[in-house]
Amino acid sequence: MQAMSLDTQTPQADTYYLALTARDARFDGCFFIGVTSTGIYCRPVCKVRTPKRENCRFYTHAAQAESAGFRPCLRCRPELAPYSLTWSTQDASTILAQQAARLLDESQGWGEAAPSVQKLAQKLGVTDRHVRRIFEAQFGVTPMQYLQTRRLLTAKQLLADTNLPITQIALISGYASVRRFNAAFAQHYKLNPTQLRRDGANQTSGDGTLVRLGYRPPYDVHAMLAFLKTRRINDVEFVANTADDLRVGRTLRLEANGNIASGWIMSSFDPVQHQVLLRVSDSLRSVLPAVISKLRAALDLDANPQTINAVLHDSFPNDDGLRVPGTMDGYELAVRAVLGQQITVAAARTLAQRIVDKFGEPIETPYPEMTRLFPAPAVLAQAEGDALGQLGIVKQRQAAIVGIARAVAEKRIALHSGVDVPATIEALKELPGIGDWTAQYIAMRALRWPDAFPAGDIALHKALNVKEEKNPTRAAEAASQIWKPWRSYAVIRAWNGLSATKKEPS
Repeated sequence: MQAMSLDTQTPQADTYYLALTARDARFDGCFFIGVTSTGIYCRPVCKVRTPKRENCRFYTHAAQAESAGFRPCLRCRPELAPYSLTWSTQDASTILAQQAARLLDESQGWGEAAPSVQKLAQKLGVTDRHVRRIFEAQFGVTPMQYLQTRRLLTAKQLLADTNLPITQIALISGYASVRRFNAAFAQHYKLNPTQLRRDGANQTSGDGTLVRLGYRPPYDVHAMLAFLKTRRINDVEFVANTADDLRVGRTLRLEANGNIASGWIMSSFDPVQHQVLLRVSDSLRSVLPAVISKLRAALDLDANPQTINAVLHDSFPNDDGLRVPGTMDGYELAVRAVLGQQITVAAARTLAQRIVDKFGEPIETPYPEMTRLFPAPAVLAQAEGDALGQLGIVKQRQAAIVGIARAVAEKRIALHSGVDVPATIEALKELPGIGDWTAQYIAMRALRWPDAFPAGDIALHKALNVKEEKNPTRAAEAASQIWKPWRSYAVIRAWNGLSATKKEPS
């Protein structure tokens, strides 16, 4: 199928060209510009001389530009742009296409199996033909063309920013062999992969590998870091939130493509460039694309504030820069959600700290603040008897924690952004001690579902002024309908309006 571009004379194209001339970072990743005179496609923030209007072709996805024959700009580097995620509660085909894209983006959801249209259709519960039809209608390319672009841009970033061997980059980017990897580069970019190596790429050392990740403004960095700092577990996480030091780091255990790796990450915000500088330990290099993907989700770097604020600004006029904090580990987040049931953030953090102190595994890092890993699912799955009770955790939550750990360890439940959200919510609620509040909170932060809504949350009732209603949960649910499909963001904004002594989940 021929990639679709916008007619250069449409009002939307006018808007895009104005954004290009202004280098407006709010549009970064929302569209790309193919320049016919050069055969190159760029981000709207590219600092090269603005091309003539008649030479511009506008595409809403990088895959469309590449399908039309354009090569990525080596200066603005399209692989650094935040992803473009949109949601609709009205159009079922749009929702299905977006979920298909999420599945293709989430490498953890495939295990060791190679993605295919047939397997994608099975996961979505529809036919191969329907997947192709709705995907091409939404994105202008086939699912495999979309995946190919994602793989090539991932590989391009690793080639530019790291000194990983070509063979390793090919494998962790999703290619079965170096031969196929080289052939894909030659076909799409008319280049040999080694030609994309940049001078001064990171060398292997104890300082790790540095990569850059873009995001769209506005982004309230201080609010994000304050949220994370309030919930920080000592020895596992680090947060600095001052005017000249905006960092968040943690230890991490990650399984991807059949590999389990442990190490550390440290992220530093650069608000001027609208970027996050991510440094990853050498021990995590084999799963680097998965680390990048999870960090983008954890810091909500792919959110489109313009789309979200169009729905929420009237209700929350002072919170346009707020994002939904995610997690690097869905299982860990689920355990911490259970610990936070009906208690304060500080109390939940204390319980989480005790679990780490008793069950966490030591790890060496260059940061004295990060010396332990959160206990693996297999460890807490065996925490029977009074092992958790001795830490001050009541029996109901003990059962919930063990149930979650076992379900994850046995791979009966996966907690990441590529899963079937409604099915996963129902599977969580079948576990002991997991109700709708906990499942919705997990969906919001671990599954990255933008329309999650923990209607039974006490702090939310207070923020929405429905606490005194006869049925505050029902009243909160009714009040939330105007915020669809961005209710997760509405929840964060509602919580943000409460005092520092409020009760909210951990």
